[in-house]
Parts: sequence; structure tokens; C-alpha cells
Amino acid sequence: MNPIQLFVDQLNQNHEMLMGTLGDFSDADVLVRPCPGANNVAWQLGHLIKSEAGALAGFAPGAAPTLPAGFADKITKETAGKDDPNFFPKKAELLDLFGKVRSATIAWAKGLKEADLAQSAPERMRGWAPTAGHWLGAVTGHVAMHVGQFQVIRRKLGKPVLF
Repeated sequence: MNPIQLFVDQLNQNHEMLMGTLGDFSDADVLVRPCPGANNVAWQLGHLIKSEAGALAGFAPGAAPTLPAGFADKITKETAGKDDPNFFPKKAELLDLFGKVRSATIAWAKGLKEADLAQSAPERMRGWAPTAGHWLGAVTGHVAMHVGQFQVIRRKLGKPVLF
């Protein structure tokens, strides 16, 4: 196995973990906050979508799917406190869009050669992911961190403990 295959496997497994964690959530469940001031799942999913698509576009312009009009404006620090069920896209829409972005990331990764892992990241990312390889490792960690937050919401909702 080479590093590209390992990254692709991790990206796929990471996506499956997210989908399994949120599979039994309703549209109402994705708006639940584990405590005051914490972000709900809808906003966090939007954040994951926006950040992964933006980073992928920085490495490979045109590789990331175009986000729906106005989507990026709904996922900002200023909107994180919104609880209006009509503000964020519905759960199915968010998961579908995350799947499209993740599929694009996987397709891009599959096209890399090992030497491409040393490609410099866009300037805005270099402080935490200086290269393509660093970003491929970090993107799964980012999703896993949010999945951990979703697990707390699962417990609050009385859903079965996973992982």
C-alpha cells in the first residue's frame, strides 16, 4: 500500500463514520445543541462542507463541486447561533452535499502521485497544513473531531452510543 491508497481509505472510512453517526438523526435532531453556546450539527456539517470544498479548490481549482448559491453565507461565525429550522439546509441536503465534496476530494487524491503530496498548500492553510499530504491527513481529523461532538449530541438525544 502506498500513502495515496492509505489516504483514500481513510477518507472513505471517515465518511462512513460520519454517515453512521448521523444516520438516525432527524431534521430536528441536527438543530440540537449539546449545551448553550455549542454549535448544532447543521452548522457543523455546513462548516465541514465549506472548509473541505474551499481547501480542495485551493489545491485543484475546479475540482470541488460548486456549493449552492448563498450556502457559504449561511455558514459563518455570525450564523453559528441560529436555531431557526428554516435557516440551514435539511439533513439530507447537507449529507448529500458533504458526500459530493468528499467524493471530489477522493477523486483528486486518487489522481495524485506520491511526489504530489509535497505540493505546497494555499498560503492561507500553510500554518496548519503546509502540504497536500498534510491536508489529506488533517481533513479526516477535522471530520473526526466534529463526529466526536455529534456523539455527545447522540447521548443527549438518548440515541445508542456508537464507536
